[in-house]
Amino acid sequence: MQKPYVSIIIPTLNEAKNLRSLLPSIKNTLRDYRYEIIIVDKNSNDGTAEVAKSNGAKVLYDSKGKGSALIKGFKEAKGSIIISMDADLSHRPTELKLLIAAIEAGYDVCMGSRFLTGGGSDDMPAFRRFGNKVFVYMVNALYNAHYSDLCYGYRSFSRSATKELGLKSVGFGIETEISIKARKKHLKVIEIPSFEKKRGTGVGKLHSFRDGYIILKTILKNISD
Repeated sequence: MQKPYVSIIIPTLNEAKNLRSLLPSIKNTLRDYRYEIIIVDKNSNDGTAEVAKSNGAKVLYDSKGKGSALIKGFKEAKGSIIISMDADLSHRPTELKLLIAAIEAGYDVCMGSRFLTGGGSDDMPAFRRFGNKVFVYMVNALYNAHYSDLCYGYRSFSRSATKELGLKSVGFGIETEISIKARKKHLKVIEIPSFEKKRGTGVGKLHSFRDGYIILKTILKNISD
């Protein structure tokens, strides 16, 4: 049986050093698959695009935010299975096959979770852990869902799911919007354990309070949408 064609979507902003390690690791993990790697870059000035191209990745540009970058990547992706992944080395490429297998098994969306048995995080301070739990509780209560994690971007999708979700978030509310709309549209969703490592090099792009407010607005906005 022929393996599916897989598209990996990675938003970037000044992640050249991390990509030098990440991209070869992805290629090694997927060496038995047909795949493409799509970098959606926010006009980095550290050579991110050049590193990506030298490793065979396709480079797109988006100047808005993570959500906008993912939406652009989803539209350009050719794969029957599409995976969203961070560039900072926090997501382990060894988990890619689990994300792929879930879609092959018939799920529309597969979400990595740091809070299932076998998952975890080396990069979640107590206040972020608390905030994530509050947001998970809100989404589960408001949308009759059963998620264990919410603000985590290591996920896989069937091609049809990326279109059906109708995503609109420009920034860090994108994962929350995906989780809510997957529930509202009755998509077949599964969570799998995922372990979040510390960022490799560079500065993280998440601003806890600002982006927490964006996530809260996303949760409340989608009640009426």
